Amino acid sequence: MYQYTDFDRQFVQLRAQQFRDQLERWQRGELTDEQLLPLRLQNGWYIQRYAPMARIAVPYGEISSAQLRMLARIARDHDKPAPELLAHAQATQDELQAAQPGLTLAAAPLKYGYGHFTTRTNVQFNWIPITQAADVMDLLASVHMHGIQTSGNDIRNITCEAYEGIAQDEIVDTRPFAEIARQWSSLHPEFTFLPRKFKIAFNGSEEDRAATGWYDIGVQARRADDGAVGFTVKVGGGMGRTPVIGSVVREFLPWDQLLNYIEAVIRVYNGYGRRDNKWKARIKILVKAEGQKFIDAVEAEYKAIVEQDGAPHTITQAELNRVTANFVVPELKAANLPSTVKTEGQMYQRWLRQNVRGHRQPHLRAVTLSFKRVGFAPGDADADTLDALARLADQFSAGEARLTHEQNLMLPWVFESDLPALYEAARVLGLAQPNIGLISDMIVCPGGDFCSLANARSLPIAAALTELFQDIDEVTDLGPIDLHMSGCINSCGHHHSGHIGILGVDKDGKEWYQVTLGGSDGTHLSGPAIGGKVVGPSFSAAEVPDVVEAVLTTYRDLRTSAAEHFIDTLRRVGHEPFKQAANAARHDPGHRASRAAAEAAA
Repeated sequence: MYQYTDFDRQFVQLRAQQFRDQLERWQRGELTDEQLLPLRLQNGWYIQRYAPMARIAVPYGEISSAQLRMLARIARDHDKPAPELLAHAQATQDELQAAQPGLTLAAAPLKYGYGHFTTRTNVQFNWIPITQAADVMDLLASVHMHGIQTSGNDIRNITCEAYEGIAQDEIVDTRPFAEIARQWSSLHPEFTFLPRKFKIAFNGSEEDRAATGWYDIGVQARRADDGAVGFTVKVGGGMGRTPVIGSVVREFLPWDQLLNYIEAVIRVYNGYGRRDNKWKARIKILVKAEGQKFIDAVEAEYKAIVEQDGAPHTITQAELNRVTANFVVPELKAANLPSTVKTEGQMYQRWLRQNVRGHRQPHLRAVTLSFKRVGFAPGDADADTLDALARLADQFSAGEARLTHEQNLMLPWVFESDLPALYEAARVLGLAQPNIGLISDMIVCPGGDFCSLANARSLPIAAALTELFQDIDEVTDLGPIDLHMSGCINSCGHHHSGHIGILGVDKDGKEWYQVTLGGSDGTHLSGPAIGGKVVGPSFSAAEVPDVVEAVLTTYRDLRTSAAEHFIDTLRRVGHEPFKQAANAARHDPGHRASRAAAEAAA
């Protein structure tokens, strides 16, 4: 993983000191809440429904065991609400639950003392008092972590797909380019107050595992016929109220011109993006409205940067070499720990198929630990689990791990001979569920349990669906299915790109849920990035599990064989049979109970 330089460390520490000074001035009344707002946002501090929320950047998802231990310490020592605050929040949630009964699983007590892995490889804490924010920033800086530009109208944490540098289908490792872009964009004076937030993703492999079509700028690595490295650049992707797939603005951009071209794109956006309406301020709206005119404006700006300004941000070979050298392959050594796992056992073999991937180094494997557990929200890790993850990383992966787009954690340097011992250790922690890529491996945002923007809660629905899909035989038989859920139109749960998408909406002050089908994030399995289509009117919370099960029953009935994936059946037969099944489930609230009784009788 990237080895921070002395300058990097000093930069993060000074930023933490600066924020402490700002926070102390606010506490003394020298800064108003309005004046503090952009300062705290650019350091990752929100004020959410009940308490502050801290968002911590994990660039390109790479995280060390030391950083995991620090996150565990922060979770244990600082993610603690005042008792009266927690009591108020719990009473509010209980009131919501009582007003809309019917879910098989009642809302669980609100938890604290944990971190939450997001789809953009950030880690969030939901209960840290704002008065402790500076102390937490200092702790993070001590392990080279921060929350810089994880919020606000600036260039956010830059992401890569999780298998960069180790993927068997890799074209080029884009982490050095992402790091160069991160350094260039951090506190960039021209792009500190953009019309809206701005997100960039890199993908260096044949398969697009970074969902680049859904980003403001998506960068896909390419090699020309002569072997030259470059990038296809997409601009204007995004979810939210208006889902849009990014448009290709450059089929092949030479790698050394990456920053000059990104600057041209963001300059055009900064100059012409709307600031009068936050819902129409994202670059996707500008690209959709202007089409070719936008591309022409970017090309003109790029030409001016190159010809008139002298291409000031051209990446030299020396600079690429310097940054690449900081991505050090760790000293690898097998753990050689004993194991009692029966390697021929069905669960272990399933885990190998679903959670273990090949590696560029033939004796190594990349192993994903599943954070989709009963009793936990998707992506949640309490302090004890974070400490345990640090131990697993040290024992099996040279002290390194990676957060994934799907809210899981991957160990990138596991010896094949250590797989049985790792499986045994992960199983004890409840992290060996063999469900990666299957329906229970769902993406879910925190929703109305925590977020002040949410229209509805997503966590109780996720809990009910997790309970529903505990039969691993059934989950395996269903095959690859992406289920994504958001608590509001801002789409933090990426519901638009789910094969099955669930969106929380507000109707007459009550929580309802809209279901979409046929979305894709752009991977080979799912096909090109595309937004799902709504299958009918909104459903109540209690109806959602029945609707999902009805859709899946329809899939089983219509697929040509178990080898035909859900998304392929849907595209072959069209949405109508699934739409009819979903709407019929509204009138059959006992569907799941009937099924359970039938299974019990059998």
